Amino acid sequence: MQVILLEDVKRLGKKGSAVKVSDGYARNFLFPKKLAVEATEGNLRALQHEAKIHGQKVERELEQARQLAADLKATPLFVPAKAGESGKLYGAVTSADIAMALSKKFPVDKRKIELKEPIKKVGTYQVRVRIHSQVHAEITIRVGADASDSTVGIPEGS
Repeated sequence: MQVILLEDVKRLGKKGSAVKVSDGYARNFLFPKKLAVEATEGNLRALQHEAKIHGQKVERELEQARQLAADLKATPLFVPAKAGESGKLYGAVTSADIAMALSKKFPVDKRKIELKEPIKKVGTYQVRVRIHSQVHAEITIRVGADASDSTVGIPEGS
């Protein structure tokens, strides 16, 4: 019997795939647990339609991620931090600090910011941000003692 899987089934197949199984396995296990439906003409058309809609949704999300990456690359970021005379920070700038500064303009989770180690000196840094599994952005971050010495950044209230 040909069935369409509604869920991933171990050793049988992934969700949405059409597989051939024995009649008893389908009637006694897959159908009662709602893991599969019979592969009729209508169900196959519905499966194709859902796959098409899912593909369009994935493409839309990928395009939005690419747009966000372009916006992030084009916007330099200033992160204010207190520093001593030598340029060494009192504390450190972490991915959480960067995410908070970005949150004024862009929705980015701190776990998506790839910072090898916290920033401990005043200066300009390149930081990688994972936006989507296929899209990454390199952003420029300027860490300074105060906002008055910065010509770039995200202004307050934007």
